[in-house]
Amino acid sequence: MEPAVSIRGLTKVFRVPSLKRQRVVAVRDLSLEVASGEIYGLIGPNGSGKSTTMKVLLGLSRPTRGSTAIFGRDSLSVSSRIDVGFLPENPYFYKFLTGEETLHFYGRLGGLRRKEIRERSGELLALVGLEEARHRRLSGYSKGMLQRIGLAQALIQRPRLVVLDEPTAGVDPAGSRRIRDLILKMRDDGITVILSSHLLEQVQEVCDRVGIIFQGELCREGPMKDLMAIEDQTEILLEKASPELLEKLKTVIREHGDESALLSMGHPRTTLERLFLEETSGKSPDTRE
Repeated sequence: MEPAVSIRGLTKVFRVPSLKRQRVVAVRDLSLEVASGEIYGLIGPNGSGKSTTMKVLLGLSRPTRGSTAIFGRDSLSVSSRIDVGFLPENPYFYKFLTGEETLHFYGRLGGLRRKEIRERSGELLALVGLEEARHRRLSGYSKGMLQRIGLAQALIQRPRLVVLDEPTAGVDPAGSRRIRDLILKMRDDGITVILSSHLLEQVQEVCDRVGIIFQGELCREGPMKDLMAIEDQTEILLEKASPELLEKLKTVIREHGDESALLSMGHPRTTLERLFLEETSGKSPDTRE
């Protein structure tokens, strides 16, 4: 199956005119794929190259070398953006518009017909829990409500790929939980999601796969369950085990290895935060954006 996102050998270099032709390498030879229908988390410290990577993917910046594609279409092609919804970290909305008018505005920009806009707006306002605030101006929306209307506008064209940059930044725990549920609902509906967030616990909860980017390079990537496993340890979970059984089990394991009375066996889990710090500790961030 064709991947939703394909990045091949991406390198992005910025020139700094004021520093005598000095160049800053924001992204260096980055390659990754995002499968259709999965939630992919792209994480890294400030200045690691996450935002630059997403800008190139969305066609907002040209790569110095390499290529990016969305559903097989080069990101530099306008047609590649037809299937994409985007919520930036700090979205700008016209505060004098109501929630409903905002969705109508973005629907018209996307070329939808008026009837479809009306139907789609009603569906999305219900989805993000803003039906009762549909006629309220955005100037009266809370931060969490603005993020939810942002999610709604990102979905107005029924995209196959949604890119979310810090979707819960500044949102209270209840609002953050609701946004998390909306992201999971997108996956249930077959939408591919790329999520960039500093909230590693949230990334760990929702993402199928994660890539850790540092100083412009992909230093670790894989399925969440594999990244969270501690490879050199094994976890054994027993139910209602007596002290005698535990002692016997220790002896048997030492001598032969036996799964009698074993409920589960696998790798104990670390946390995404701990993995992230292990991959980036002792390394100094640079000025990449």
